[in-house]
Amino acid sequence: MKAARFHISGTVQGVWFRASTCEQAQALGLRGYAKNLADGRVEVLAVGDTAGIDELAEWLRHGPPRAQVERVERSAAHPNEAGAEFGVR
Repeated sequence: MKAARFHISGTVQGVWFRASTCEQAQALGLRGYAKNLADGRVEVLAVGDTAGIDELAEWLRHGPPRAQVERVERSAAHPNEAGAEFGVR
């Protein structure tokens, strides 16, 4: 079980980024969350197999149609930080 944390910058709040990320992650069988941060970024924690996390990482580089992603930062995370499902916080 792998885990990764992503911080996504750009126009990523108010454009259905979290809900769309949740749909993508659930379709990939991942656990974790997507949440807005006070500084305007979105944080995503993804836990699952490497292929699923990598596929989500690629999707995060573009996001939903109204998003304008400027930067995606990826770092290691601990699998125990995720709940039983993927959700929006």
